[in-house]
Amino acid sequence: MKRISLLRHAKSSWDHPGLADFDRPLNQRGRRDAPEMGRRFKARGQIPDLIITSPALRAITTARMAARQMGFPEGNIIEEHALYHANASRILAIVQSLESYAEHVMLIGHNPGFNDLANRLSEARIDNLPTAAVFCVDFDVEDWSDIGTGQGRFVYFDCPKRPFQN
Repeated sequence: MKRISLLRHAKSSWDHPGLADFDRPLNQRGRRDAPEMGRRFKARGQIPDLIITSPALRAITTARMAARQMGFPEGNIIEEHALYHANASRILAIVQSLESYAEHVMLIGHNPGFNDLANRLSEARIDNLPTAAVFCVDFDVEDWSDIGTGQGRFVYFDCPKRPFQN
């Protein structure tokens, strides 16, 4: 069994219009929400085996803050440049290329690719994957290369604005 947790980066700041999109930091709400989502993963007992993030500042900061709360070693976070503004097909290709040792992989990145992929993985549908939201799907496969669209079983959707439910 394989599990994918798609975690969209937390809310970013638009206070500095001269900053490149890649370099936008988290705003105050994002700095609050990223650790909260890490706490929720830990409370559910769902610490991923692998965290792969876009290297954009808002995504890597989200990854580090969430990982810290889960007890996941920050040094083990993998930065994957191809996740930066990747479409759903590209994200799925990254997943399909993973080594089989990891059972639960958390990907941290951006819309619209994450939202589109969430809607392709299982029969569950969402209109918008908000910032710091997670969409979790299980697959009854042994190898990541066997994952395809529509094969997943929706597990849960969560975001910081919702009350926590274990």
